[in-house]
Amino acid sequence: MAKEYRILIGGEWKACDRRLEVRSPFDDSIVGVTYLAGPGELAEAVEKAHSAFGELRALPSYRKAEIIGRVVAGLGKREEELARTMALEAGKPIVDARGEVRRAMNTFRIASEEARRQVGEVIPLDVSAGAEKRVGIVRRFPVGVVLGITPFNFPLNLVAHKVAPAMACGCPIIVKPASKTPLTALLLGEIITGAGWPAGGVNIVPSSGADAERLLEDERIRKLTFTGSPEVGWRLKERSGPRRVTLELGGNAGVIVHDDADLDFAVKRCTTGAFSYAGQVCISVQRIYVQRSVFDAFRDRFVESVRALRLGDPLDEATQVGPMIDEVSAARTEEWVREAAAGGAKILAGGRRRGRLFEPTVLTSTSPGMKVCSKEAFAPIVVLEPYDDFNEALGKVDDSAYGLQAGIFTRDVKKIFHAFERLEVGGVVAGDVPAFRVDNMPYGGVKMSGFGREGVRYAIEEMTELRLLALNLA
Repeated sequence: MAKEYRILIGGEWKACDRRLEVRSPFDDSIVGVTYLAGPGELAEAVEKAHSAFGELRALPSYRKAEIIGRVVAGLGKREEELARTMALEAGKPIVDARGEVRRAMNTFRIASEEARRQVGEVIPLDVSAGAEKRVGIVRRFPVGVVLGITPFNFPLNLVAHKVAPAMACGCPIIVKPASKTPLTALLLGEIITGAGWPAGGVNIVPSSGADAERLLEDERIRKLTFTGSPEVGWRLKERSGPRRVTLELGGNAGVIVHDDADLDFAVKRCTTGAFSYAGQVCISVQRIYVQRSVFDAFRDRFVESVRALRLGDPLDEATQVGPMIDEVSAARTEEWVREAAAGGAKILAGGRRRGRLFEPTVLTSTSPGMKVCSKEAFAPIVVLEPYDDFNEALGKVDDSAYGLQAGIFTRDVKKIFHAFERLEVGGVVAGDVPAFRVDNMPYGGVKMSGFGREGVRYAIEEMTELRLLALNLA
């Protein structure tokens, strides 16, 4: 019998009228059963979170840090359970799932440290006549109840990137996890409550998107942090009114490989960056531009590397590429590849689908208007094209509605800084792929990729507001 996972509201584990069967994207077996919160349960979650705010903002820094530290320990004790749950419900290869648990531990560890160092500043206000002996004290204060909506692809660490900073700064949070992968988030809820976090401070409520969206009608929700599709994200922003909003949306990240790069290293990193978790990562490598003088050498090594990837069961320790999240996504990927091939693109590797498994695919001779180039594939697809001039390559990377991260492989520091100044992206990664992310760095995008930043300290800034105390000492 499938394990039951109840939802977390106000420190209590509750069952609801609507059951949700969570199934494996690999073999469609039932992983577990949970519940979908309806309007009543969601309203209760808001009430409990709002009631907890007074207690949370009064918690001293050392207490917040201690409790968050116990969350780190709890994640470590249940690493294999969490990893296996992710592998089953998300189809993430078990080796990668274990890595995600360790990243989530680091995210909470950073949050524990940040809880102790939320400093302000003292500023002189005697900068004009009449303001003698005046001084200002500036501090950050938590904004209140946060609504966090998280995606399926990192069901633990992307939840952690909303929950951990909220805990560090004293904001209560309501998490609506992806309906395809809610179980890992609920396990995290068990760990947080077991660590001693005040009831109502963290609420985990799987629900329909429509029901969660209606929470934006409640003025007690003071902050929305959303990771997901651009279509949904921008609509939520329109409904958010005056509240604070962070949107971490899609991308179709570009990489430049210049002729002075270490090609073997670039091949290795581009293979990983393009096909980890079947390309279902918003900073997955989707477009690679290689200087023409080394294009053939890079292409041959890259295709060989891609063809060697192991596709299969996410619970198999040897699997490197698992299934896509559902049949619809796999079918769409197949359609895009066929469309590109019909338009003249050449398939250098992959291109075939077996149910929800899609072979790692490399395309060339594409045109910018093709969906595989212009839209977010969110699939194990990469486009490989040559360029002659570095500025031309920068233009190709920027020729996108998205601007999340970009990667540059070159030893020329002037080119690196030129790319840094020119590219319209949230981050330029020199010497690596745009899929590189560590959990303390500012992370987010521009254009259709959203706005605001995650990364624990930067997320805390998004969840707090500056307040000035102006002192007249005359």
